[in-house]
Amino acid sequence: MDETQRRVAEFVEAHDLETPPEYGLLDLVSEVGELAKDANETTDYGASPDELSIESDELGDALFALLAVADALEIDADAALEEALEKYERRLDERGAPGSGE
Repeated sequence: MDETQRRVAEFVEAHDLETPPEYGLLDLVSEVGELAKDANETTDYGASPDELSIESDELGDALFALLAVADALEIDADAALEEALEKYERRLDERGAPGSGE
């Protein structure tokens, strides 16, 4: 577990914020939804993509929620990211695209 995930886990424990992972996932989706809302509003729903503005604390909220879910599921977020990067690298080598579809 990296230091950032550990800090989130310690914060959650210290403030008695533990929740079942399914509730944490709902919080994560909500936080990502707030990012999408900000993107829609600041770009006039895509009409002005150069105007995109996302506040760093909003991105931080989503990261916090993601790391809290990882911890609740006993998943090392750093290891999970490494797995994902390896998967994307393999797909790029094999298909020339990182996505799962062709």
